[in-house]
Amino acid sequence: QVQLVESGGGLVQAGGSLRLSCAASGRTFSRYTGGWFRQAPGKEREFVANISWSGGITDYAESVKGRFTISRDNAKNTVYLQMNSLKPEDTAVYYCAAVSDDNPNNWRYRVGYWGKGTLVTVSS
Repeated sequence: QVQLVESGGGLVQAGGSLRLSCAASGRTFSRYTGGWFRQAPGKEREFVANISWSGGITDYAESVKGRFTISRDNAKNTVYLQMNSLKPEDTAVYYCAAVSDDNPNNWRYRVGYWGKGTLVTVSS
């Protein structure tokens, strides 16, 4: 089994920054495409960003482009989400997710592994 564990959530003021981490452990993949979703109170879970195994291909939701940056360190089996210029509407539980291949196409529809989530709260 593969476990995905998020960390780095918390409370921050609008305009501030946070960095989320997602560490994969257990029977890790030889290669995987990782990324993030989020779910705000009363709303459906939505795609945030994903990154290919090499890190050379990334994709972002329009709402976070220019503010969030996804990256990864394969030696540490960890995917990161740097969040800058945070807004109150970014408040949500952020979930790490993974697909057990190196194909970033349609990633958001093929997620097979999920973390339990970390809460990000942005105050106005």
